[in-house]
Amino acid sequence: MSKQPTKTKAAKAKSSDKAKTAAKAEASPKKTKTAEPKTKAPKAKPEAARAEAPRVEQPQAGAPRPEAPPRVSPAAAAAFGATVDFPPAKLTPEQRDMMEKLSANLARAALTAQGAIAEAALRQAERPAALQPDPFHVAPALTDVMGRLASQPDRLVRAQADLFQRYLELWQTAARRAAGETVDPIVTPAKGDKRFNDPDWNDNPVFDVIKQSYLVTSNWLNALVSEVDGVEPMTKRRVEFFMKMLTDAFSPSNFLVSNPAALREAMSTQGQSLLQGMENFAADLTRGGGQLAISQTDYDMFKIGENVATAPGKVVFQNQVLQLLQFNPTTEQVFEIPLVIFPPWINKFYILDLRPENSMIRWLTDQGITVFVASWVNPDVEMAAKTFEDYMQQGIYEGTAAAMKQAGVSQVNTVGYCIGGTLLSATLAHMAAKGDKRIASATFFAAQQDFAEAGDLLLFTNEDWLGDLEKQMDAAGGVLSGQAMAETFNSLRANDLIWSFFVNNYLMGKEPKPFDLLFWNSDQTRMPKALHLFYLRKFYGENALANGSLVMDNIKLDLSKVKTPVYVQSSKEDHIAPARSVYRGAKLFGGPVTFTLAGSGHIAGVINAPVANKYQFWSNPELPATVEQWMEKAKETPGSWWPHWAAWLKAKSGGMVPARDPAKGPLKPLEDAPGSYVKVKS
Repeated sequence: MSKQPTKTKAAKAKSSDKAKTAAKAEASPKKTKTAEPKTKAPKAKPEAARAEAPRVEQPQAGAPRPEAPPRVSPAAAAAFGATVDFPPAKLTPEQRDMMEKLSANLARAALTAQGAIAEAALRQAERPAALQPDPFHVAPALTDVMGRLASQPDRLVRAQADLFQRYLELWQTAARRAAGETVDPIVTPAKGDKRFNDPDWNDNPVFDVIKQSYLVTSNWLNALVSEVDGVEPMTKRRVEFFMKMLTDAFSPSNFLVSNPAALREAMSTQGQSLLQGMENFAADLTRGGGQLAISQTDYDMFKIGENVATAPGKVVFQNQVLQLLQFNPTTEQVFEIPLVIFPPWINKFYILDLRPENSMIRWLTDQGITVFVASWVNPDVEMAAKTFEDYMQQGIYEGTAAAMKQAGVSQVNTVGYCIGGTLLSATLAHMAAKGDKRIASATFFAAQQDFAEAGDLLLFTNEDWLGDLEKQMDAAGGVLSGQAMAETFNSLRANDLIWSFFVNNYLMGKEPKPFDLLFWNSDQTRMPKALHLFYLRKFYGENALANGSLVMDNIKLDLSKVKTPVYVQSSKEDHIAPARSVYRGAKLFGGPVTFTLAGSGHIAGVINAPVANKYQFWSNPELPATVEQWMEKAKETPGSWWPHWAAWLKAKSGGMVPARDPAKGPLKPLEDAPGSYVKVKS
């Protein structure tokens, strides 16, 4: 039997297409002047697609067109753990309402964001000098590191092979998990990393692979930089810091499409969370004057003097740089020698008095200590020329003199916190050179004297950075804004103080929770140009106090001449004043030194009331060459270090005398605590 010739698929398609076209032409009514308005015809499909597509009955003229079912991709369905039929059934009225709300909220969110960005761009256009293509001045350092890596091709090959191997392991474990096996992840977030706390980062295979892929890549990049050799240490450290910032910024948790919690919130609220997030974004841009000032707490919930900084007392002295507060006693008898506390002037003093239950000021008065605290001025442009020496003379000298007059004594005990401690150290050396013995003892909270191993703030003190900073201050009339200071400190802990709020406020559309510590953290003061540049250049840049080259009031300062008893507190996880750096400073004093190491960081390590029963501290009466040697024989004690310090302090505070009423001393009270200086906003 002979084989009959057959039509090709293309010929069949062409024949079928012609037949359908003819049939449609016969069935279609002729156009008249009263015909329905024209609608845009859909684009013609390729002939092969038309030939294989099922025939769909056309509606009668004038009949309503059926709604096309929404298309949902299998990948999107899997991401939410949902089972979706394809194509889905016709939407119910409730589903249609949900989709309409979602679409409307997404459109409104987009318009809100566009409007906010456009307004910010207009504001920034008025300040073109603020634009900086390399604000971290990392390009030269990055060039050095990358050049060194390029000169070691064998290391690059090994690193790339290691990265490929890690990805191969990830793909294999993902495939085994998809097949139903229980597998362990090849990489997990570091301890304390809260970015991936949502259960879907582990439970959902899609997001688990996204998370692990990010961790593999970011860990590889950071290790590649940290393991390079033959590069100047500070150059390498600058690139390490920048690479960490970069990899943190590109975390999948920071993007809507790859954050399961944000996607779930968007769907459950029909896009209302995204609309609210963009409204939060616009409000923060407005609050920052065109720069993004991410809200960290509900600022309206806190009022200085009402629910923070509430310890009762009086302002008994003030000058251009400080108000001196004396707090009411809570015991009938007090120690003879009072305590004068000098907090950092970058922040405000009420970190020592946030709430009654964690207030160091209240706790000290309960121990029978007469407490004075310096409340530094929030300087304006008229104080741009104030110097570090001015703060020594008008701050430490005049403040202690006023406290001695008010208490009727010839000596005081002192505390210097952070940069306030650096100022107090320099003043002690100045007093030692002059034979001034008014300070009976000095305590330092997280304060540095030797900056050779200071924290990451060292990276912000090279001359390129300081040149930009000086221009910024000149443009502002000679002061550095509080927002600029806050941004610098926040960048040191970007995941906790930037990206967590970025996700919460903008992607999740939530308001930040009321938190007194973060309210205080955002209440930064301005910095006078002369004071701030001197501090950064002389201490961070030249390490002048430690090496004996610092001159103030025509006196070369030498900490080895300081014989005053000293108590030094440091914190194990302090990123601003690292324990190793603080310990180096403790070794510089010429008198008896007691060193302690507290758990936690720069703030929580210091402000740890005994009633909280948190953390721990280590003590060791010896002072060997290094902090590592000190730790070998240190005794760990659970809870707060305050009682250990109080025992040391009381032994240097003299006998007991009747309690001192701030309102009845030689100095006439000027106003109630917390005073007016602390209420001035930047």
